[in-house]
Amino acid sequence: MLEQLETFGRYLGQSLRLMVGLPDYETYVAHMQNAHPDSKPMSYEEFFRERQQARYGGGQGGRCC
Repeated sequence: MLEQLETFGRYLGQSLRLMVGLPDYETYVAHMQNAHPDSKPMSYEEFFRERQQARYGGGQGGRCC
């Protein structure tokens, strides 16, 4: 039961961050480790800047896959 509440809390937090436009760095790092193990993930600062540019910078940037 406690594990289900923790999982729910993580998903709720992630959803709320996405609703207000804050990128989820942990999800990005997990994706990079699983899908691109030979590539080094961006630092949090690089990731944040890239996401802001993708959102507000006229369509430059985007998804890797």
